[in-house]
Amino acid sequence: MQLPINHHRRCWDLIHPTLDAAAVFVSLVAVKWVARGYVDDAAKAMGLIAVVVFLLTGQLTGLYRRNHAGSANNEISSIAATWSVTILVLALLGFATRYSQEFARSVMLAWIVSAPALVGLLRMCLRIVQQGLLRQGVGTRKIAIAGLNELGLQMAENVEQDPSLGFQLKGFFDDRIEKRFESTRRDTTPLTGNLTEMVKLARAGEIDTIFITLPMRAEERIRNLLNQLSDSTVSVYIVPDFFVFELLHSRWTSMGGIPAVSVFENPLFGVDGVMKRVTDVVLATAGLVVAAIPMMLIAAVVKATSAGPVFFRQKRYGLDGREILVWKFRSMRTCDNGPVVKQATKNDPRVTRIGGILRRTSLDELPQLFNVIEGSMSLVGPRPHASAHNEQYRSRIRGYMLRHKVKPGITGLAQVNGCRGETDTIEKMEQRVDWDHRYIRSWSLWLDIKILLKTVRVVWGQPEAY
Repeated sequence: MQLPINHHRRCWDLIHPTLDAAAVFVSLVAVKWVARGYVDDAAKAMGLIAVVVFLLTGQLTGLYRRNHAGSANNEISSIAATWSVTILVLALLGFATRYSQEFARSVMLAWIVSAPALVGLLRMCLRIVQQGLLRQGVGTRKIAIAGLNELGLQMAENVEQDPSLGFQLKGFFDDRIEKRFESTRRDTTPLTGNLTEMVKLARAGEIDTIFITLPMRAEERIRNLLNQLSDSTVSVYIVPDFFVFELLHSRWTSMGGIPAVSVFENPLFGVDGVMKRVTDVVLATAGLVVAAIPMMLIAAVVKATSAGPVFFRQKRYGLDGREILVWKFRSMRTCDNGPVVKQATKNDPRVTRIGGILRRTSLDELPQLFNVIEGSMSLVGPRPHASAHNEQYRSRIRGYMLRHKVKPGITGLAQVNGCRGETDTIEKMEQRVDWDHRYIRSWSLWLDIKILLKTVRVVWGQPEAY
């Protein structure tokens, strides 16, 4: 949902990147001055490059998205992610050009610590100033919500959680309250008045903005309300009740000038998709370099302890439901890959002795780094199931195939939240699918990084995989 943006809000949106750029540049100049007593051209150039990289990376990590303005925790996480990527890019540039030799290690370490600290400090000060001005009524807009329903309550909650929006809620206005609001927080959410009274307040100039959260089926009521409000100067926004749909990373778009909202969509388009792909290739390549010797040892042990190939390539569904072949170290005496695939169970006799160890530690998944590099998989995404299992569950679980709107991953949000091992009940599979949908809806590069870090701890501490 796109919230209205007034002149004051645009100013705040410009102040954030300006302060961030100043913090990154000034922190380097300061530590260079303290260490050397002067600031040379090399430091200035490094500072300007860092500013550009930080601002561009901030667009990718969501640092400048408005939904972070009301959440200090999200803001701190975004600053950390943005600065980490910035340092990585600068390190690669320094390695390629040997430019980093111009800086002492003590200077670089001091800058790495001080820059994000100064960014966070300036943002905190700005937040305090902004909230103080809003309390004084500077830049606030008096809003009303037409529709006391779940969508209206969510709208009010968003306004309350994000004071930087500058909205002052005058109240809820509705007509059919008895019929509509029986199952929600009616007793704790007072009704200010009916829609006719809201129109009178708007005409009197006591309301600046109205959000209409009436259900989409109430087209005639909305039309009548808009006709009445046309005799005022109030700003009016219709908030579609898309809660009736299962939205999968929805976004607004335009089809030849006609506005449309996506319901089922891949979140990895444009720069986000490129960034995720670059991250996959870099980390997967590094992973293969680190794991090369362990993988050779595992391959030798698999070959020596049981008859059959070292690797097993199983048919699974990839992006958009296209079939791919997923690499694994063979952990069973059989290689089921047909229309019927039996899931591994506890004490499964098909699992070899070394295969049991590999499965419990997820080391059998290491060859999937090849899948990541070739582009059929990602490091993070919904775990791919055998093609036979996809056909089994797609007709039994609503929205099951939507998990294939992104590339499958070696690890995923479901796996780090306890959904590993056998799915012997439909409820367990539904839980996995629900986590996969959450991942697609809330994807960010920082979320991928958190899942990767959490995976390291999870694979060694959960006995459910067998």
